[in-house]
Amino acid sequence: MFTLAGFFILISLVVVYLIIIAFLPFNVEKQPIELKGSNEDAPICRHDVTFKVNGLELSGWLYLPENSGKPVPCVILNTGFCGTKDFLLERYALRFVEAGFAALSFDYRHFGDSQGDPRQIYSVSKQLEDNNAAITFIRNRSEIDPEKIFVWGTSSSGNFGIFLAAEDKRIAGVIGQTPSLDHQAEGKMIVKREGMGWFLKLIFHAQKDKFRSRFGLSSHKFPAVGEPDTTAMLIAPGFFEGYRKIAKGSKTFENEVCARIMLAFDEPNLFKSAKDVSCPVLFYLCEGDNLALPDSHKKIEKILGKKVKFIQYPIGHFDIYFGEYFEQAIAAQISFIKDITQK
Repeated sequence: MFTLAGFFILISLVVVYLIIIAFLPFNVEKQPIELKGSNEDAPICRHDVTFKVNGLELSGWLYLPENSGKPVPCVILNTGFCGTKDFLLERYALRFVEAGFAALSFDYRHFGDSQGDPRQIYSVSKQLEDNNAAITFIRNRSEIDPEKIFVWGTSSSGNFGIFLAAEDKRIAGVIGQTPSLDHQAEGKMIVKREGMGWFLKLIFHAQKDKFRSRFGLSSHKFPAVGEPDTTAMLIAPGFFEGYRKIAKGSKTFENEVCARIMLAFDEPNLFKSAKDVSCPVLFYLCEGDNLALPDSHKKIEKILGKKVKFIQYPIGHFDIYFGEYFEQAIAAQISFIKDITQK
């Protein structure tokens, strides 16, 4: 029989456990990624901009075509997991500008040149709020057609457009590359592959970070991406090499994330949101993507019906950012936007 004394003993043990993990040093080996950000002059079409969300200033780059003569469509560019605005996105922005569109990239709160402490907190709900602030900012620019705003995302942000378009019926279209379209099923797949030991280890570090935050102490982090069998959020084969390749042009990327991410359950329900999407959607799926199930798009395809188009490539997660598949993808994205805006 469970007694009152037993209850207090249990509570005491939990408190002692939390104090131990909060205050004793449990360091995680860092896995730095070398950055080679260029000091070359910024492209003439790129303009430094800032806008605010909840009192914090976010840093962005607005790319504008020259001599357009009238308001133009704009693509809101969302980076991948723990990325920053100088992390891969400019090559997409420049191609959109060549096609006559504007583009906006920006650092989420807690990342890059944007404000927000502690640093490196990953939160889907906050990043969606940041997107709403970005859209409001863009719609108030005289150079932009406020009815022709497109949400573009890749990897961890590849599904952001669905959430945003479900709430904002003025969004003209959604583009997502290598998105997570069945987060629960894919999460189970990853835990099965990486092992329960990996999962429990990250949960332990998450508890440490969360409890330290309650005391106003410094945050506790682990690498965002790492080699297989290490302590990091993403350890799928090829991911550390992939990040190392796409981070070369960045000056601000940091390979770490607050460990509390493992205890964050702030992502909306994608399938529920998809029911309220009315604009066209274009998704790119990589058949060799080891973070996504091969048929992960089937559920959302049934919901979106004719509004969605899927393009599949026989490549891995990072291959879409380079070479012939990058060229194919960006050409199709430009065509997608033109088909909508020229109607």
